[in-house]
Amino acid sequence: MRRARLYFMLAFRNNSRSPNQVLVGVFDILRGRGFHIEIGIAERMLLRPEELSVNHDLYILKSHTDLWLSLAGVLHLQGARLLNPYLPCIAAQNKIMTARRLHAAGVPVPRSWVTGNLNLLSVVAAERPLVMKPFDGRRGNGVHIVNEPRQLASVPSPRRPVLVQEFVPGSGEELKVYVIGSEVFAARQSSAIHGKCAKNGKSLQRIPCPVSDEVRRIALRCGEVSGLGLYGLDMIEGLDGPVVVDLNYFPSYRGVPEAAPLVADYIEAYAFEDFPRLTPVETAAAAGQ
Repeated sequence: MRRARLYFMLAFRNNSRSPNQVLVGVFDILRGRGFHIEIGIAERMLLRPEELSVNHDLYILKSHTDLWLSLAGVLHLQGARLLNPYLPCIAAQNKIMTARRLHAAGVPVPRSWVTGNLNLLSVVAAERPLVMKPFDGRRGNGVHIVNEPRQLASVPSPRRPVLVQEFVPGSGEELKVYVIGSEVFAARQSSAIHGKCAKNGKSLQRIPCPVSDEVRRIALRCGEVSGLGLYGLDMIEGLDGPVVVDLNYFPSYRGVPEAAPLVADYIEAYAFEDFPRLTPVETAAAAGQ
């Protein structure tokens, strides 16, 4: 019986030479179960998109870089199987689309605005504090807090779309929620938005905590709506309950108990699922035959 071939699309952070320990554990477990594992970092390779073809049974999209997302799209158009699926990943990268989709599905999210002219936010900023985020930002990069209209002048004029969200008052902590299929985990972390930052470039400490029924319901609803199976959420526990302020596909799962075997189980099950695939785009050569 032929071994299933898996390809992990990665991007190492902070000039790291190896993936995080959760992924290392996932690789070891899947290899032990007979899978053939390959990994690649697009930024460290020279590739020709027109020659990129589907040579693996499943591509696991862990990277969030524009290059890997573009190449994942090339594979998607050829009918490749991707985890998470390509279109949900592209949608999750766009905070404006995600906010609208979650709101339409009844998921609690902050009120939001978009504009290319920050001066137009003066009236809104006079009524409530605002959080401004790049529409495709990650890890808190480029986030600005505006507590009053005059602070808008200190925010750089956006060159790319920005999502403006109503600031959600909370305890000063974020609830980091991780989902692996139907399994939901949570940890509390001091929020940089609430003025608490990591030192020396190190990640803020995350303390595992119980998952309430409401948080579980919201988390699983986000997966149903987004089409993701491996994903993470940032929540703020506001006065009216948990509010989702961010969603991302295939997070680090840092601090999640037994994350490696759970992720490996999910990938193995997904690898052997049978579901309709996109019909590959016909090549010019094939069309001429």
